[in-house]
Amino acid sequence: MDLILLGKAVILGVVEGLTEFLPISSTGHLILVGDLLDFNDERGKAFEVIIQFGAILAVCWEFREKLWKVACTIKTSAISRRFVINLVIASIPAMGLAFLFGKHIKAVLFAPIPVASAFIVGALVIFWAEKRQKTVIASKNSIQSVDELTPLDALKVGLAQCAALIPGTSRSGATIIGGMLFGLPRAVATEFSFFLAIPVIGGATAYELLKLWKNPVSLSGDFTWAIMVGFISAFVSAFICVRWLIHYVAGHNFIPFAWYRIIFGVLVLLSAYTGLVAWSH
Repeated sequence: MDLILLGKAVILGVVEGLTEFLPISSTGHLILVGDLLDFNDERGKAFEVIIQFGAILAVCWEFREKLWKVACTIKTSAISRRFVINLVIASIPAMGLAFLFGKHIKAVLFAPIPVASAFIVGALVIFWAEKRQKTVIASKNSIQSVDELTPLDALKVGLAQCAALIPGTSRSGATIIGGMLFGLPRAVATEFSFFLAIPVIGGATAYELLKLWKNPVSLSGDFTWAIMVGFISAFVSAFICVRWLIHYVAGHNFIPFAWYRIIFGVLVLLSAYTGLVAWSH
């Protein structure tokens, strides 16, 4: 058993779980950390997608009562049906673009420098969204829960999610901040982002598993253990993060995350410019 590989799996699993639902880009962090750990080959990229499902299971567990209620009442409840329809509508734009352009995006943008640049640009969008949040919410009747979202609201969030195809943008950041820019309260946009992660990341994980299944050699030996360890690490850390974020958004804004993105992005760019770190291209 390769203990070094398992150590890398633990680190990447914790990074995934802690960053998946925060507006700081889990993919961006995984690319950067994977690059530092020299675990950024094709198997490494597949590993990063698969362990995301561990984070999704953490969301499913946290919101198990809501999901179970929807599953049991979808035939009889218009609210449950609308909830599911909204998730489908919001998932289609990003999943469609990923299917059409995913390979090209990975080939061109899945590298530290583009990620660092997206970190900084995303921070500026967060500043803008937070500045508009009070005036937007004050100017219209505020939606109080995800059950009140309309299909049009879902479509808007789904279109915003397309920005997350650029690594470093953040899927949760795109959906939460996009929702806020379209007039949703911070807490509602955050909760809908949690639920939207289930079909989007679940679909991406299933696709990666299918590719690995067609190539059994990739699943042999230590790599299988690494996936299991990374999966568990992602689940535990994501569960802690989701619990914390639910309480955080009740009384705080996302400005601290914007500053974090700027500082982190600048450090990566400076380390590349000075040659301190030999980032891949």
